[in-house]
Amino acid sequence: MQRIANLLLIENGKVLLMKKPRRGWYVAPGGKMESGESVYEAAIREFREETDAEPLDVHLKGVYTMMIQEGGETVDEWMLFTFRAKRLHGTPFEETREGVLEWHPVESLHTLPMAEGDRTNLLFAASQEGVQYGTFYYTPEFELLKENIQSSSEEVNRRHG
Repeated sequence: MQRIANLLLIENGKVLLMKKPRRGWYVAPGGKMESGESVYEAAIREFREETDAEPLDVHLKGVYTMMIQEGGETVDEWMLFTFRAKRLHGTPFEETREGVLEWHPVESLHTLPMAEGDRTNLLFAASQEGVQYGTFYYTPEFELLKENIQSSSEEVNRRHG
């Protein structure tokens, strides 16, 4: 199972997002964990590699299972660990081989093109206290089939699908 860590930076009411060239979707900088690396180390390393800047005050905000299903069968599965930082040291790249880095108002997380599971976890990371947990079920084309979300900051279990 692949493990992925990403990091949402929020500074002065704006979020730093990467626009990926393949679909034109926005993501938080991140990527695959390396062998022996903690999720925290992976999030910071990937953020540095993709932005050339140092995130400060980094905290875990979400732990998710991503299930890719086709014809009722699971064809892929991975874990996503989402972190948040509220300060930055350095000036981020404008563009890398991974995509274009852009600052957007936090509110734009509601409307920017992105995977719907990413929208759920990034909105939580940007605006809620505690840690969110969940499972997202997607088609191979990343159409969200359903999600099952829990949060440590409230006793609500929300189901869609």
